[in-house]
Amino acid sequence: MTKRVVTDSMIGMRMPDIDQWSDLVTVVLGQNPGMFSGPGTNTYIIGTSSRPILVDTGQGIDAYMPLLRQALRERGAEGLQEIVLTHAHPDHNGGIAHIRAEFGDVQITKKPWPGRDADLPINAIDDEDVVVTEGATLQAIWTPGHAWDHLCYYIPEDRALITGDVVLGAGTTVIPPDGDLGDYIRSLRRLLDFDADVLYPAHGPRIHNPREKIESYLAHRALRDEQILDGLKAGVTTIPELVARIYTDVPEYLHGAAGMSVDAHLRNMVTEGIVRRDVDRWFLA
Repeated sequence: MTKRVVTDSMIGMRMPDIDQWSDLVTVVLGQNPGMFSGPGTNTYIIGTSSRPILVDTGQGIDAYMPLLRQALRERGAEGLQEIVLTHAHPDHNGGIAHIRAEFGDVQITKKPWPGRDADLPINAIDDEDVVVTEGATLQAIWTPGHAWDHLCYYIPEDRALITGDVVLGAGTTVIPPDGDLGDYIRSLRRLLDFDADVLYPAHGPRIHNPREKIESYLAHRALRDEQILDGLKAGVTTIPELVARIYTDVPEYLHGAAGMSVDAHLRNMVTEGIVRRDVDRWFLA
């Protein structure tokens, strides 16, 4: 049952270690390529001062720090105003200790997620709060679904959205077991309210057709719902069987990730009263 809305992929993708995406934004690759991270985590140096903001920190890979220092030098910067995080997943906050060891006790700004912030001294922000640095403004947008604490950031000076893991440069976002697909769909729809010219994702290249990209994500999720319901109607009742039926064009080593997405759709269908669960089997309600 090979049928797709989103047809691109980050498998085998490569990106520059350092790249300037606007007068205000330099991206530094986190040096953590992988099945979920693609070429690695994009971290963003933002602003025009000698102490700009850093959005996300990568995973804590040693090879990242020389690149961050180089990128700061090339921008004429000598330190950091603060670290601003999209969410508390290790490929986004795993580099905090390395960065604070290098630059001192840099402030960490994010939406708190109790039990998931590793007892860090958090400068708490929430939906619609604003972080200001010289030359740039970051407006926080609470976008749960992939992670409960997830914030995207709108930069009005660039008419740009930093989308974190809500929208990726290629492929689609996995909804993990502690994520919520219903929240994720609502987050995607909310991003449509921002008339952005470009998206800066946490993984993969920047996106110059924001509305088309977000609408394709919504269509992708609607198609998955349809495919899962078709499978249940055909008597397929387990997640591995649904994955094998739906993801016929996906390498088997990615079936675990596909299973997480199918699980997220099924859990959301239970919430909506469409599907019921019996241990590890799923049935139409």
